[in-house]
Formats: sequence, structure tokens, C-alpha cells
Amino acid sequence: MIASNARIPFLEVARACRVSGAAIHQRIQKLVKLGVLKGSRYILDPEKIGYDTCAYMGLFLKDPSDFDRVVAALEQIPEVVECHYTTGDYDMFIKIYARNNNHMLSIIHDKLQPLGLQRTETIISFHEAFSRQMPIHDIATKETDRRISEDIEEEIAEFE
Repeated sequence: MIASNARIPFLEVARACRVSGAAIHQRIQKLVKLGVLKGSRYILDPEKIGYDTCAYMGLFLKDPSDFDRVVAALEQIPEVVECHYTTGDYDMFIKIYARNNNHMLSIIHDKLQPLGLQRTETIISFHEAFSRQMPIHDIATKETDRRISEDIEEEIAEFE
């Protein structure tokens, strides 16, 4: 419930789980303390604020020892919303938003290329089919049980 709506009142969750509001509050605080919940936020719709082009880019660095410097520089580019270290062909993989294709081109030439990139490969997303959080019930599988503390398992069970 809380993963799909971080603004849901604790009392509503408590009623659905048949426990007190205080119990839900304590469990939420414990999940935050354990790092299972990383917080809550409003999610902007990029298209509604004029960013109609979404792209994923594989970045090839001229010098792979520049990872830290490039990541720090990417953090300063507001249109770059995600950055991942990867295996395979790319040194890094980023998600980027632009107002249109011309804006995307200017970001690549004016902001990305000066970072010391050998080249980029761009994949334009036409439409996001879905986006979701990892379901809590999928966390507690036999494969991951050994990596999750007993406290986390106990708290997760309370929300199912």
C-alpha cells in the first residue's frame, strides 16, 4: 500500500492491516531506519513541464579512470536524471530528458562531449509503458532470505 502511495494516511493502512496507527508509524520508522524505505517524493511528469524527449545513452569514456570525475560532472547536468555503472559495452548508462531533439543534440554536444567521452549511443524512448517499485512480497524470496535481516523480514510480513 505505501509503496504505491507514499501519501496514504497511516490510519488507512492501519485499518487495512487491522492494527493501530501507532503500530504502522513505528513500522514505517523502522523500515526507514533499516534502509528498506528510502523516503517519499513527488514525481514530476517531464512532458507536462516541456521535456518531450526521453533517451537512454550508453557512454564510452576516453579514459575509464575518469569515472568519478565524469559522474560528478553528470550530476551537474539537470537533464541527466539517472546514471548507472554497467557491465558490457558501455562504461556508463544514463537516462536523460530534453525538450526536443534539437535540445538533445545541444546537450550531447555542449554538455556531454566535453566530459571526455569517446562516443555515445543513444536510444530514444517513444513512451514509458510502465514504471514501478519493487514489490515488497518479491523481496522475501528464498534466494534473498540470507541477505535480509530478521528485522526486515518481520516488518515486511506485517505489510502483506
